[in-house]
Amino acid sequence: MQWLRSSPSLLRALDPSLLPLAGLLHLLLLLALSSARGSSRCKQTISRVARPHSVAITEFGAVGDGLTLNTKAFQNAIFYLNSFADKGGAQLFVPAGRWLTGSFILISHLTLHLDKDAIILGSMNSDEWPIIDPLPSYGRGRELPGGRHRSLVYGRNLTDVVITDSSNDVCIEDCYISTGDDLIAIKSGWDEYGISFSRPSTNIMIHRIVGETTSSSGIAIGSEMSGGVSEVHAENLRFFNSNRAITIKTSPGRGGYVRNIYISDMTLADVNVAIKFIGRYGEHPDEFYDPNALPIIERITIENVIGESIKFAGLLEGIEGDNFRNICLSNLSLSVTSDSPWNCSHVQGYSDSVSPEPCELLKDRIFPKHYSDCYHLTSHLRNLYRRAWLLSQ
Repeated sequence: MQWLRSSPSLLRALDPSLLPLAGLLHLLLLLALSSARGSSRCKQTISRVARPHSVAITEFGAVGDGLTLNTKAFQNAIFYLNSFADKGGAQLFVPAGRWLTGSFILISHLTLHLDKDAIILGSMNSDEWPIIDPLPSYGRGRELPGGRHRSLVYGRNLTDVVITDSSNDVCIEDCYISTGDDLIAIKSGWDEYGISFSRPSTNIMIHRIVGETTSSSGIAIGSEMSGGVSEVHAENLRFFNSNRAITIKTSPGRGGYVRNIYISDMTLADVNVAIKFIGRYGEHPDEFYDPNALPIIERITIENVIGESIKFAGLLEGIEGDNFRNICLSNLSLSVTSDSPWNCSHVQGYSDSVSPEPCELLKDRIFPKHYSDCYHLTSHLRNLYRRAWLLSQ
């Protein structure tokens, strides 16, 4: 397991004198199950059972010439395949070609399988992009009351590229992204509407992402996280020419939680802030939110990070009376230009092998006393395999 050499905290955890035998055997089992770290974690942990029913988009009259409009073909195909949702699901195959289409909605229990030479083209006709209602977990339009178009033909100042909202079992991997806002955003509803809707984002895996964003973050969690965000595993990341690498943002009134986040093996270059936590961010949907609904931010682990030309290592701002807790930083080496590389308030956590030296609130050592307080790769895998076992029963 070559990858263990880059994680001193995990190597120390394998010392038999420091762990009960049962715990050590469990840990070794989990590490054995994860030995193919270089391959796609998504393939290992998210079920990819072959769908028993499959159709090609051409069976619904679609033509892949780049000129024929195929919106109805996609919509009709998905409507038909929805009938197999309780029969093992279905697959829609898109062969090689240039498939012009407007809006269509993906459903549960569906695999959209594109041939390597298949290209889906968005229609330039605005009539093909109808207005949709606000999500029930938001209560209103995010920027303005009312609905919004599903897409834009032309756009400026476009925002997040990949948004995971109130979703589970999500895999994002092997992407290059360049945008004006967050490259990947993870959300789960807005204030009282997200609390009431109560659909968390969980079991999200992000691997091998390269990107830049001059105004925002490589990965951002929140600020709309009122339904809860947990079990996020991100590794093999490279962000450059960016404002921030990792951001967790929330606010009083959000409620919900962000917990069990594991981020590892990240390379940064020309980044303003490597890690940023914001405890008071954004507005509220209306006057009916509960200002006493405080979010829970806990068990956030970031390890194995190197960075060059970083202005600030970390700006970590929690909420007074509601500390962000069990923040664990391990094996960080950042070349920082600021005379004050860290600024922390209302956070609590631990660190090992962090350069430049972290703020006082994070100076307690992780190992061995606080190892169990931190969220680790083994914790993530244990939760995934437990969940898979429960689903199989």
